[in-house]
Amino acid sequence: MDRKRVPLTVSVPPDLARRFDRMAKAEAKNKSQLFREMFRAYEQRRREQEFFDLQRYGARQARQKGVLTEADVEALVFQDR
Repeated sequence: MDRKRVPLTVSVPPDLARRFDRMAKAEAKNKSQLFREMFRAYEQRRREQEFFDLQRYGARQARQKGVLTEADVEALVFQDR
């Protein structure tokens, strides 16, 4: 049978623990809810960063191949059609 929740233990400095507690209270959430929300936000930020990294990589590759405008992209896409 799959569990719906798995306990997770982490160690943080006392000051961070106090700030986390205060934030949970200010947000009217328990620590688990706040952690899940923070983790989802972190995951989203990482996905966005990966996307931007890929965009930069693609832009570098395009510049190296002389593809600088939308017209260059269209010409490249339709050159063999």
